[in-house]
Amino acid sequence: MTDYPSLHMIINGEQVSGGGRRTFDVVNPVTGETLAELPLADKADLDRALEVADEGFKLWRKSTPQERAAVLEGAARLMVERADDLARIATMEEGKPVAEAKIEVMMNVGLFKFYAGECFRLYGRELVRPVGQRSVVRHEPIGPVAAFAPWNFPLGNPGRKLGAPIAAGCSVILKSAEEAPASALGVLQCLLDAGLPKQVAQAVFGVPDEVSSHLLASPIIRKLSFTGSTVVGKHLVRLAADNMIRTTMELGGHGPVLIFDDADVEAALATAAPGKTRNAGQVCVSPTRFIVQENVFEKFRDGMAERLAATKVGNGLEDGVQMGPMANPRRPEAMEKFIANAVDKGARLNTGGERIGNQGFFFQPTVLSEIPLDADVMNEEPFGPLALINPYRTEEEMIAEANRLPYGLAAYNWTRDAARQRRLGDAIEAGMVGINTHMIGGADAPFGGVQWSGHGSEDGPEGVLACMVTKTVHEA
Repeated sequence: MTDYPSLHMIINGEQVSGGGRRTFDVVNPVTGETLAELPLADKADLDRALEVADEGFKLWRKSTPQERAAVLEGAARLMVERADDLARIATMEEGKPVAEAKIEVMMNVGLFKFYAGECFRLYGRELVRPVGQRSVVRHEPIGPVAAFAPWNFPLGNPGRKLGAPIAAGCSVILKSAEEAPASALGVLQCLLDAGLPKQVAQAVFGVPDEVSSHLLASPIIRKLSFTGSTVVGKHLVRLAADNMIRTTMELGGHGPVLIFDDADVEAALATAAPGKTRNAGQVCVSPTRFIVQENVFEKFRDGMAERLAATKVGNGLEDGVQMGPMANPRRPEAMEKFIANAVDKGARLNTGGERIGNQGFFFQPTVLSEIPLDADVMNEEPFGPLALINPYRTEEEMIAEANRLPYGLAAYNWTRDAARQRRLGDAIEAGMVGINTHMIGGADAPFGGVQWSGHGSEDGPEGVLACMVTKTVHEA
C-alpha cells in the first residue's frame, strides 16, 4: 500500500461514507497537510450502530469458545501478513517511527492470541453444598460495549478495545480517535476478514461528546471502555452512571521514576531515555518525573540531557529516525507553555525546549531540572518528550514525591537493594510498578491504574472478565 486509504465507518459490515455527512480532516503530522476527509456519524448512524450491536450481542453471546478463538487467531495471522501496511498507515496518521508502529502490530497479535486462549479459560466454580443441592458460579458476557480509543496507539488501543469484548462474547461499537481512523479500521477489518459476524463489531467516528452522549444514553450499551484523559474520563463516568453502565477507565498518568544512589545509573539511562522519547512522550505510562537521589543526581541529569539531545528526530517513515513529530498541533503548543511556566518559576532548562523547523509538529526532546513543585508541569501530565529531574535526599522523601499526585498508573524504581525493592513494591501507589525495568506490559498482565488514573484493567484474564458479569445459580 503506497497511498493513504479512503476513509469510512463500518456499520453492519458496510463501508459508510458520503451522504452529505460532516467530515474531519485527517492530518499528516510530518507536514501538517490533510491526508483524507473522514465522514462523521450523525444520530441516524449511531442509532443504526446501536441496533446492529444489539443484534450482534444476541448472536455472539451464543458462540462457542472455539468460534471466538478461531476469529481471534485468524485476525492475529492477518495482522502479521498486513503488518507493513498497518504500520505505515499508523505512522502516516500519528507520526511515530514505523519500527514502533510494527511493535504495536505485534502487541495486538500477542494479545489476540492470548485472548483466544482465554476463551477456553473462563472458568466458574461449583460451591460445596449438602447432597441434593447445587450452587454454581459462572461468567456471562455483559452485553454491547461502547469502546472509546485515543490516537497515541492507533493500532494497539483499538486492538485492546475490540479483543476483550469479542473474547467474552459481547458485541462492540468502537469509536477510535478521528486523528487516526485508518489504523483502527485496519484492525477491525482483520477481525471481519477472519470470520467475525458483521453484526458483532462496528466502527463509528464523530464529534466525541455527541457520540459518547448518544451511545451512553442508550439502554442497549451495558459496558463502557475508555482510554484517555482524566478530565474526559470523569465526564464519561457521570454519563455512564445514569444507566448504571459498568466502566473500565484507563486514564492519565504522571509516571514517577525513582533512581537511588545504589542503582546502575547507566542501565537506568539506557532504558529511561528511549522510554521518554518513545512515541514522542505521548504515552500514558511514559517515565516523566525523575526522582533522583542526591549522590547520583548530576550524573543522571547530565546523562539524560546528553542522550535526549542526540536523539534523531524526523519523519517516522525514514530509516534511523528515533522520534517522530508530535501527533497534532495541540501538543507542541502545550510543551511550550509547560516549559515557559517552569522556567519562569526557576527551573533549569538542560536541553531542548523548542520546536524543530516550520513544518509539521516536531519538538525537541527536553530536559528540565530543579523544578519547583508548583510548576504546572509537575502537577499536570505533559504528554510529550519532556523529562523532569529533581534531587532528593532520602528514600522517604522520594516515595512521598512519587505518591504526591492523585495519578497512579505506572511507576518505576531503580535500586540494587533487595529489601528496598520489596518496600517500593508495597509503598508506591500505582496500578503497575517496574523495578529495574520499564517493561510493565504483557498480553497476560493486567494493565490499569488507581485513583485519577482510572479503575479496572485491560489485558490479561482481567481484561476479558471486565466484559462479563458474574451469576450464581442455586438448585435444590
